[in-house]
Amino acid sequence: MIEFKLPFLGADVDEGKLLQWHIKPGDSVKRGQVVAVVDTSKAAVDVESWQEGTVFELLAQPGDIVPVGAVLATLLAAGESAEAAQPTTAAEAPAVRMPEPVVALSRPSPAAATRRRISPAARKHAEDHGIDIDSVVGTGPDGAVTLQDVQRLEAPAQAQPALADRQAAMRKAIAAAMSRSKKEIPHYYLSETVPMRKAQQWLAATNEKRAITERLLMATLQIKAVALALKKYPDMNGFYVDGERRPSQAIHVGVAISLRQGGLIAPAIHDAADKPLEQLMRDLTDLVQRARAGSLRSSEMSDPTITVTNLGEQGVESVFGVIYPPQVALVGFGRVREVAWVTADGGLCAMPATTASLSGDHRVSDGHYGALFLAEVREWLQRPEQL
Repeated sequence: MIEFKLPFLGADVDEGKLLQWHIKPGDSVKRGQVVAVVDTSKAAVDVESWQEGTVFELLAQPGDIVPVGAVLATLLAAGESAEAAQPTTAAEAPAVRMPEPVVALSRPSPAAATRRRISPAARKHAEDHGIDIDSVVGTGPDGAVTLQDVQRLEAPAQAQPALADRQAAMRKAIAAAMSRSKKEIPHYYLSETVPMRKAQQWLAATNEKRAITERLLMATLQIKAVALALKKYPDMNGFYVDGERRPSQAIHVGVAISLRQGGLIAPAIHDAADKPLEQLMRDLTDLVQRARAGSLRSSEMSDPTITVTNLGEQGVESVFGVIYPPQVALVGFGRVREVAWVTADGGLCAMPATTASLSGDHRVSDGHYGALFLAEVREWLQRPEQL
């Protein structure tokens, strides 16, 4: 008998509301298949299965509030008969804090690609409030219907309290997770001024040859530089769980995204070190759009191995973030600004530069190792053509 549990969905998510099952008893389940939709304080999340088998029991029903690690369903393993299996009680399993392995999802069928996109949270909200979802005009990516699109059709007196409650729940969850992080993780902080002239010039020349919709942002270069630096300094990549470091062979960069309704979320771009910049840009755009539309996948929430936050667009010079447990490092970038710079021949010039910062976990690495890692990030940004 295989237990299917609600996976880890981020340090600030302890529970979720089951909105919908995509499976029923007797169905076959493949690894990576989306089997349920769970609503958290931040988004409605498509929950994937990490196991294969045949559905035996569904132990939770839509509307149930379930904690992370609770058994939601049981599966029969290959060759296991229903007669030999014993029904499972609804007792909750201990919370599981370690992310599961990542499984690549299969490509959607052509029929699914042409179907109108509606976020699970939007569909559920429309059902609860008697709104015809087909009448809602979508403003999300590719015309997707978002939760905000449905809420706009409600009377302001009804919509505002619901939104306020969600914002309050999100802030409470973030506060609890970050308080736990600062209490449990012995942070150390480093920063480095990184010259960005070469990166800016290369980016401008590259984007001149591209259509507006295909142009790259500086954030993609920064994400790729961090991912490549992790290959040389892997202690920054992974988790600290149950009193020990658990390294990750995969490099999944969590990207801090501000939500329109307030708060932050940091879902992952998978295998960031191995993707060309064009694919990273597409993945980043898609991730931001779906995060703000309230529609993410559980693997994107559960398995970031490091987080990158960029507050340069907000005008700040530097950012020293709080590590998202169970991760062991966070990299921040401030705005690109003009600074006085001494050249190799002793001259003085105005140099576009950014402050790259590192928040590290002293249980896993020290300042010396962190400094080498940050220097590696800097050096990759001096070779943008190699990214």
